Amino acid sequence: MIIYHLTFTINKLNFCGYDCELGEAILRQDMATAKETKENIVKDYKTHGNDTGSSQVQIALLTQRINELTEHFKIHNKDNHSRQGLLKMVSRRRKLLDYLKRQNIGEYHTIIERLGLRR
Repeated sequence: MIIYHLTFTINKLNFCGYDCELGEAILRQDMATAKETKENIVKDYKTHGNDTGSSQVQIALLTQRINELTEHFKIHNKDNHSRQGLLKMVSRRRKLLDYLKRQNIGEYHTIIERLGLRR
């Protein structure tokens, strides 16, 4: 029983990145990857040179984050706090898509097709 408890504690510390070089390295690598991923998405979906906040970029970023959280829930199906955040993100993306549909139907169809959304 005690050995199991110690193993769980060590795994938890490694996962969180505390007091372990490997855990800290993994944590830093994930953070850098997230930043690079965001930069790539902004670069792919921007409408002009300095665009970082257009509806298309916001929708693409939300879709990427929603997909990450969906994968998270396949492992952690009882994480209800993150699920609430996921529902807010889905709602925000839906509102942005509705706005884009009202303003520019061509861009709406383009972004739906590029992201592979079901509408």
